[in-house]
Amino acid sequence: MMAQIKTKKNAAFALREKGAEAVSRLAALYPDAVCSLDYAGDPWKLLVMARLSAQCTDERVNIVCGPMFEAIPDAETMAQTELSVIEEFVKPCGLYRMKAKSIKEASEILVREYGGRVPDTMDELLALPGVGRKIANLLLGDIFGKGGIVADTHCMRICGRLGFYPEDLRDPVKTERILTPIIEPAAQSDFCHRLVHFGREYCTARSPVCEKGEKCPLAEICAHNGKKA
Repeated sequence: MMAQIKTKKNAAFALREKGAEAVSRLAALYPDAVCSLDYAGDPWKLLVMARLSAQCTDERVNIVCGPMFEAIPDAETMAQTELSVIEEFVKPCGLYRMKAKSIKEASEILVREYGGRVPDTMDELLALPGVGRKIANLLLGDIFGKGGIVADTHCMRICGRLGFYPEDLRDPVKTERILTPIIEPAAQSDFCHRLVHFGREYCTARSPVCEKGEKCPLAEICAHNGKKA
């Protein structure tokens, strides 16, 4: 029994070491870790843009939200805006009826219960329409500095390939729970932003550079790359 406990402790320590190394290498590769959504430091705008980014690219969300935020600059205005008007703005983001409804309802709650501010706890954020753990963790990390693993497709794919969990795991909640004790809280937000850049440049879904015989900055700590050796 003691041997099993020791083995588990050693395995957990090894994962934390790998996590720290991944954090360090990605920080060197992308020193400016920034969110791909241009929310100008406004918590409410980040909430809205994160909701619109579901099944839509961040680039398109940025384009759509430019004119929308000129017309609807805050939660109070959004709460008072006709749903049909919001739908027209967000239509290019897809699923526009559902998204428009949720950002309007969330804004109404923020105005009514929080004076227009975005709350800073997981439970309060999850109570807002359209907000899941991914969006909540993004807000907690980027806005409130509390850390949080944003388990998007890049995060799930890359961390699976690195060997933090089986490559075929595609469960955001399980991914978050596994990575949370591995990545230091203070590094979690920037780590996830850097994974997005890394996933677009090196570790793409269909053709990671290691499978094309090219050099990857995380090759030495990557379980997927080791399979190619």
